[in-house]
Amino acid sequence: MKTWTLRFRAVDKKNFDELRSGIKAVETRAATIKYQPIEKGDTLIFVCGKDKFSKTISKKTHFKSIDAMFRKIPYKKIMPDLSSKEEAKKRYYSYPNYKEKIKEFGLLAFELK
Repeated sequence: MKTWTLRFRAVDKKNFDELRSGIKAVETRAATIKYQPIEKGDTLIFVCGKDKFSKTISKKTHFKSIDAMFRKIPYKKIMPDLSSKEEAKKRYYSYPNYKEKIKEFGLLAFELK
């Protein structure tokens, strides 16, 4: 089992806080080479500025697309503040280069405990 550090930009602090409180139960990342070795049982340390906390991965799933992921995981577990899957897609595409990364690598969903 390994420990990984996942960083949040200051602009995404709300996502960071939702993860810490447990409102957001699933963290997702584009499935680039950087994130592929992360496995179930590993510890994720979430960092935003000087603030940090850790959670353990209870399940890891690789999805080919956002739609495939939302068929298995309710979008509210990933983006609890949004009111539709369309809004969630827009948010993914607002992250730097995410549209291309998801198209090429898919998405990893880490269910946390």
